[in-house]
Amino acid sequence: MIRTSEPLAQSPSLESVKATLRTRARALGFETMRFARPDAIHEAGDRLLTFLAEGRHGTMDWMETTADRRRDPRQLWPDARAVVMLAMSYAPETDPMRALEDPLRGVVSTYAKRSDYHDVMKGKLKELAGLIERQTGAPVKVFVDTAPLMEKPLAQAAGIGWQGKHTNLVSRESGSWLFLGAILTAAAFEADTAEHDHCGSCSRCLDVCPTKAFPAPYQLDARRCIAYLTIEHKGHIPEEFRAPIGNRIFGCDDCLAVCPWNKFAAEAHEARLHVRNELDNPPLAELLTLDDETFRTRFRGTPVKRTGRDRLVRNGLIAAGNARDAALLPHVTALLDDPSAIVRAMAVWALHRLAAPAAVAALRAAHAPSETDAHVLGEWARGTA
Repeated sequence: MIRTSEPLAQSPSLESVKATLRTRARALGFETMRFARPDAIHEAGDRLLTFLAEGRHGTMDWMETTADRRRDPRQLWPDARAVVMLAMSYAPETDPMRALEDPLRGVVSTYAKRSDYHDVMKGKLKELAGLIERQTGAPVKVFVDTAPLMEKPLAQAAGIGWQGKHTNLVSRESGSWLFLGAILTAAAFEADTAEHDHCGSCSRCLDVCPTKAFPAPYQLDARRCIAYLTIEHKGHIPEEFRAPIGNRIFGCDDCLAVCPWNKFAAEAHEARLHVRNELDNPPLAELLTLDDETFRTRFRGTPVKRTGRDRLVRNGLIAAGNARDAALLPHVTALLDDPSAIVRAMAVWALHRLAAPAAVAALRAAHAPSETDAHVLGEWARGTA
């Protein structure tokens, strides 16, 4: 046997790996990185089943088909022994609510005014995952809102923040403005201390909701949520929600923007994901002229692209109707023959709100006889809104 006085090389302890990861995560632009056990969200899984049973997910059928995997990360990967949760701030530099004051501009949710955060974060998460794998020898998997993983409950279990009464994550350091990413690892990192609720008696987020989408604190009915209606919902938007939507064309920040914990985010925020000019509340007159090609070109690489041209123009028409400005009338009229039924329907609705009754009657006579969609015909049949 050959003996040597040289000590054998040892792998770094998991605590020292944690320290290394935190330093690198901060350098990559993450606000914080913390650890949770994969079995830490049983109650959230139960709440999910109740949410689905009550139909509050609307047409998001994928939530139902992936429910079992969402309830426990080990259903995604049985070898997972720890969840590494990371958060990146997207706190706005100005109050998003002020944009609602200009009815001729379409308001885009703060998170969507930047390049798609999935793309921005995934490379950074992969770098950190590679570091974990090299230092621990344990395999890893990376997720950025692209798999059935309940990031918000896991982030609370890891101590990043808590799910507020608006059901979004709230942090004492970053307010309500956080992107989340997750790394599953087979390395048995010790979990950090979970965060607890700090909402107290505050109900600002519930009170401000234009469509009353919160049946109770900590409960959301997505079917009434403007973010769901303008982004996820593929069909015709029910009439009761159109006026409350106002000029919001992609998402809604109201419940996030009024959170009092945001004052700390404003102090700490450093702009890491810059706002893109084409997403900074564009004029409605421009949105209403988009065809599919110009839509794809303008919104390539952004969250807005996922809605498709038809839904965005549908939303723009609702905003136009709410603007009550006749200057938008030529753009609305031009869409009465659009190939998309959801666009035509909202063009008719906006027309009722912008044009004189005689003008509406003349256009109805010209367009309604050839219309085949029941929803569009229903809009033509309405009186002046």
